[in-house]
Amino acid sequence: MSQDRTSEWFVPKFGSRNFRKAVGILFLPYTCIVTCFAALGSLSGPFEIERLAAICIIYFLALGVSAHLLDAVGGKTKPWGDLPKRKLLAVSMIVLAIAFSIGIYYAFLDSPLLFVIGIIEGFFLFAYNLELFGGRFHNNASTIFSWAVLPVFAGSVIQTNSITLEAIIISGITAIITYVLITTSRKYKHLKRDNGNYLEIKKCESVLKIISIGVLVGTLLIFVLRFYG
Repeated sequence: MSQDRTSEWFVPKFGSRNFRKAVGILFLPYTCIVTCFAALGSLSGPFEIERLAAICIIYFLALGVSAHLLDAVGGKTKPWGDLPKRKLLAVSMIVLAIAFSIGIYYAFLDSPLLFVIGIIEGFFLFAYNLELFGGRFHNNASTIFSWAVLPVFAGSVIQTNSITLEAIIISGITAIITYVLITTSRKYKHLKRDNGNYLEIKKCESVLKIISIGVLVGTLLIFVLRFYG
């Protein structure tokens, strides 16, 4: 089934069609959200700017860029049209290798718990986005665990090689945010696909925008308060 998503709210309204598809396929608002979750975990205790930047880069590349490219390769639908799967897969692996290289560096340096998180995240990245094992892991629980809980834990681990109580509390909040996000996003996609009520579509779109902007602004605010506090 083909579904054109180049009219989505997160796709630029300017540039060539290929450019717009290239940006849209990355789902940048959602990529920024998972990056913010990792940042929040890193800010849950004593933190170093370098490590905060590192975990943000890791998650932006791995669960942002690489995961969404894999989703385009392995998804059953073709919302972006027929794409060169070999090229997408190659770029995805290169980006993922960069992300894992950064993670491995800090894991060997003084944060070995990153090995555990990296292995689990790697499993879900492939199992979810390529719909392996009959799509058994392509569900809400897997999304929440790998996309909302583990990033917060990873952010904490890269700083202290431990999961702080604050990180556990934050992961509960990010899990709730993610549940609202994915359920609203699913409803939004179904309404768009079935040419549903325009007002309902705009309502869902507004919720998705509010969550995306709210998470980003909230994370930046916490960073400023922690940095200058």
